[in-house]
Amino acid sequence: MTLYLPVFFGHWQIMMIAFVPLRHRNDDEDFMHDHHDNIQKAAKALRDADALLITAGAGIGVDSGLPDFRGKEGFWMAYPALARLGKSFTDIADPESFKHNPELAWAFYGHRLRLYRTTQPHVGFRLLLEAAMMKKYGYFVFTSNVDGQFQSAGYAMDRIVECHGSIHHLQCTLPCCQEIWSAEHTKVMVDENEFVAQQPLPHCFHCEEIARPNILMFCDYQWIGDRTMSQTKRYQQWIATSWSAAPNAGEPPRPIRPCDRRGL
Repeated sequence: MTLYLPVFFGHWQIMMIAFVPLRHRNDDEDFMHDHHDNIQKAAKALRDADALLITAGAGIGVDSGLPDFRGKEGFWMAYPALARLGKSFTDIADPESFKHNPELAWAFYGHRLRLYRTTQPHVGFRLLLEAAMMKKYGYFVFTSNVDGQFQSAGYAMDRIVECHGSIHHLQCTLPCCQEIWSAEHTKVMVDENEFVAQQPLPHCFHCEEIARPNILMFCDYQWIGDRTMSQTKRYQQWIATSWSAAPNAGEPPRPIRPCDRRGL
């Protein structure tokens, strides 16, 4: 029977031990004892699986040095300038912020774009990829992260679903059209002291309005989800093909919803 193993990095105590060195803890001995059986089960499941479905959220990037924005205080620790302004994550990660204060919105997303471009994925990404590539029916990644860490770590672009979009792609804020384009050559200069993005800001090539990341934000009805939908279709094809090829596989897993109207 084929086993599709969801790897939830939010439960890092199981999977992080399997793939990367464990952080020093005062209660390491009790921690290891309590979770020894789970670790062994996870390791066996990884060895025996014919295919690997990797589901990942912000927790996987923490050991690469990326913030996870846990709670208002965690977000403000990462962005003290926004704390001084009293801006929460939901305030700034809102498409309306590009209309009312685009310099501030692009200061936040421009800083994140630079951070994600320069951050090296930790060794756990590589170890997991090595395990995934050995599977008979391959692997797929389903992530809510917008940072592109999986691509940077060498995962195939056609084997990734980014359900909240990607900071490495842009769209019109209106939007005036359905086009999504690469942010590869986009540079956003940020005044770190004032925390404002300097002109010129990224703009739409068609109508000259301000551009924004192709990321699903909070209360976002302007997000263009075509790229994510294409990724999702490839994932569904992979599930259907590999599942039907496996003997005695039983019922296939339920489809994963590509997104909802909240994001990053």
